[in-house]
Amino acid sequence: MNRTVHPIEQESYRRLRARLDTSPLPPLTRAVVERVIHSAADLAYASDLVLNERELTAAHAALHAGAPVVVDVEMVAAGITRRETVCRLKDATSGPGRTRSAHAVRLAYEEVGPGALWVIGCAPTALEELLRLDAAPALVIGLPVGFVGAAESKAALRASGLPAVSNVSEKGGSAVAAAALNALLYHPTSKETL
Repeated sequence: MNRTVHPIEQESYRRLRARLDTSPLPPLTRAVVERVIHSAADLAYASDLVLNERELTAAHAALHAGAPVVVDVEMVAAGITRRETVCRLKDATSGPGRTRSAHAVRLAYEEVGPGALWVIGCAPTALEELLRLDAAPALVIGLPVGFVGAAESKAALRASGLPAVSNVSEKGGSAVAAAALNALLYHPTSKETL
């Protein structure tokens, strides 16, 4: 997907690369790492993110083939450019032992079925609920933030064997989750590079 890059963004990436050599990273891993760092101005994400190039390649193909993108909150949706997303938080309710975020994930899965890209940037309970479903995702970008459940839910994601982008620490959030998805959106397909 060709896009015009603003000079401020170009300068930001130049400065990022002056502080951190990302050139040894595989292409999609590099794209995700750089865009997440750019979104947070936090170089520590370079060693905090957990990525797999093979999984990113498959997710990139699914995304560009039209796989649905599901987000946990509208703030994640607002950060994803050039792509429609599914967010069912407005329709969700909380109940005994269930948060609105968890219910929204279940509603979204009923709508999109298997093969979606899931972008969780806010609620650890949304990620936990997704792991309970047989969602067969193309990718889970699991970057919820917080001191309660965030690191644990991301560890459970990595242990699940699902294709994922996560990080080890409690850091995360809507902006970095959207940035990880945008990195895959902006990265050219093989047709675009010919």
